[in-house]
Amino acid sequence: MAAFNQRIFPAARHLKDVEYLTESKYEYIILLDSHISQLSSVAQMVRSRQKKLIIHLDLINGLKNDEYATEYICQVVRPAGIISTRNNAIITAKKNKMLSIQRHFILDSMALETSLKLTEKTKPDYIEILPGIMPQIITELTAKIDVPILAGGLIRTIEEVESALQAGAIAVTTSNKEIWKYYE
Repeated sequence: MAAFNQRIFPAARHLKDVEYLTESKYEYIILLDSHISQLSSVAQMVRSRQKKLIIHLDLINGLKNDEYATEYICQVVRPAGIISTRNNAIITAKKNKMLSIQRHFILDSMALETSLKLTEKTKPDYIEILPGIMPQIITELTAKIDVPILAGGLIRTIEEVESALQAGAIAVTTSNKEIWKYYE
């Protein structure tokens, strides 16, 4: 399991943002909203600049969400890791010795309990919880599970970042460029 040395994980929605981030201090970059035809070239560009790419599998156009797609990503694209809500993607990534981050949407107490059960079943390297503006839930999760937590979604201010970190998240994922720049 990788040890992260950054408190912010910038999540790029556009290729221009990926290019910008390869010139930043960030070691890990998350790729959102891409197309399968772009993945290999983006991963190669990121690696050539000594950065590590994490691909959000659920947001890749042209990619079916199953274990074969995850195998393809692991073996052909070879990012540093993947993010997915799907159990089979997490399990397949782990089999391929790929960093796995399972995304959980915590909408109510039932979703919270389901997330705990899924985390026990899939044993991802990390979980990302959304929305990340729930410090009390982050604190509760860190007490109940042994998996490091990333907080993401709806985090718009530096205060919200700091609140998530103080509650026990090891880092925050965000597409907010102002937050990227603040922590850079």
